[in-house]
Amino acid sequence: MQSNNSAGKVIESNLGTPPYSSLQTKTKKRKVNTVLFWFILPGFLIYSIFYAGPTVFALYLSFTDWNGVADAYNFVGLSNYKELLTDSPIFTQSLGNNLKFTLTVLIFQTILSLFFAILVAKNSKKNVFFRAIFFFPTIVASVSIAFIWTFMYDPNIGVINSLLNKVGLEQLGQSWLGNQKIAIYSLAFVQFWAHTGQVLIIFVAGLQAIPKELYEAISLEGATKWQTFRHITWPLLAPSATIVIAYTTIQSFKAFDLVIAMTGGGPSHSTEILSTFLYHEAFTNFRFGYSSAASVIFMIIIAVITVLQFKLLKSDDVKY
Repeated sequence: MQSNNSAGKVIESNLGTPPYSSLQTKTKKRKVNTVLFWFILPGFLIYSIFYAGPTVFALYLSFTDWNGVADAYNFVGLSNYKELLTDSPIFTQSLGNNLKFTLTVLIFQTILSLFFAILVAKNSKKNVFFRAIFFFPTIVASVSIAFIWTFMYDPNIGVINSLLNKVGLEQLGQSWLGNQKIAIYSLAFVQFWAHTGQVLIIFVAGLQAIPKELYEAISLEGATKWQTFRHITWPLLAPSATIVIAYTTIQSFKAFDLVIAMTGGGPSHSTEILSTFLYHEAFTNFRFGYSSAASVIFMIIIAVITVLQFKLLKSDDVKY
């Protein structure tokens, strides 16, 4: 009996737990990998068909003179890029307008959303109500917002000029969308008005994550509100600010429906931005190859700006 037991133990030690457990582990890993594969596959296919595929196709078209209709087209190399960068004043103007639009939105939207976020950061019924009010424009369609503000900007029957007239500032009233000098800034105002609430929610979440003990400690030292903001709130809010700035920049560069619905890029291309430039070149002038080249440059600009922002605004680099 003892010899049989010892023999069984030898067999078990040689052929037992370690090999079988490793085999079970490998089987489990395969099952998990198979499940993950089927979960990832739909998203991967959607991304490939609707994003990666068109991006690669646009890159290919950027080296052609395709007009969007003809079956045949010619390979023209870098001529589209050369024309855009050296002989396209509208493209240069569009890029300049886009920078003005983006900087205006970025500055005002970040400052205002942070200011309002600080005011409504504490959880209370009143603050929840105000958060909902601020967030409401975000859920309204951009085209609807464009029509509302086009009416408000109207020089004859618009609300803004009417209010200026009533308070005795009629000399400030003007054609807000017809004046080439201020039209792009009028659009920028509508953009950050519509999306400030969205950014506010990000800041509120960041503010609520800051430990209250830090505020209590610095208040005991007699710090002012500005010192509290400078040494506690802003440094610890840096990750949220990084997200807000990157998101706002990309969103502003990709603005399209608001501009198309309100001005169409006019007057005299004074509100033409890169996205509307692409649209007009492709669907108005039927220069799809040329428009594709512009879209590639557009994509590179956004990528470079985003990478620079994340490098400059790393939370690890914030100085306390």
